[in-house]
Amino acid sequence: MLGVACRSASAGPAMAWSDRIDGGAAEPVGIATLEMATLTTATPPPAHTEPPLPSACPAGMVLAEGEYCPDVEERCLEWMDPPGTHYQFFRCKRYAKPSVCKSNKRVHKRFCIDDKERTEPVQEGQSAADALPLHFQSWTSAKALCEKDGARLCLASEWVFACEGEEMRPYPYGFERDSNVCNADIDHGLGKIGRLTDHRTPASAHPGCTSPFGVHDMAGNVDEWTSIDGAPRGTREVMHGSWWMPGRNNCRSYQAGHGAYYAGAESGARCCADAK
Repeated sequence: MLGVACRSASAGPAMAWSDRIDGGAAEPVGIATLEMATLTTATPPPAHTEPPLPSACPAGMVLAEGEYCPDVEERCLEWMDPPGTHYQFFRCKRYAKPSVCKSNKRVHKRFCIDDKERTEPVQEGQSAADALPLHFQSWTSAKALCEKDGARLCLASEWVFACEGEEMRPYPYGFERDSNVCNADIDHGLGKIGRLTDHRTPASAHPGCTSPFGVHDMAGNVDEWTSIDGAPRGTREVMHGSWWMPGRNNCRSYQAGHGAYYAGAESGARCCADAK
């Protein structure tokens, strides 16, 4: 703030403007003297910051929350494989959009799921982003692996919802199949039954293979064990996602019949947990 102070320089009689100009010898009276007041800036009070909210999920997991449709109609508009073959109606190139929820009521879901498939231990000099997914996992070993970390195997309905989202996508990335988006549709150099050629890739190799919740590799790479909701032992153990060979790779398709102790080169693991 600018402060102005006026003070008299002499107690004598005031001079006329002509005397000041013509004579110049007398001391002028009533000179205004400006004095700058000290500027003081008020220090603002410290900003109030809220403490960070605790995460709903453990490290390495993401939250999947929303309304899940138990019964969905997906209509394929175009198939990939030529008619007259064994796989004529196996892989869908393009689905009708949107999918149709046929259930009378959706079910609210809220849970945590691994954002990537469980991987092999990171080797010395290797980046965690380059670690390959585990394989040769049975339902039993995958279950034990998850429980060791305080998690559990995903229910089939949880896995499906994390893959398709509320939009009910047939593929985690959308309604049209793209063989280049995920590690899938490899049709050469597959090896033989019982001696499959290893075509696993790290999640970083296919960044576009991501579900609406940010979960990687839910189509292709390795199959992932889940438990069918409410099914008894012997029929509950199924695998979702398919693997690197040409398969359905649909969010709702699954592989059954292997049993709890099957562990192949294509079978991996992914875990779920209850959200906080």
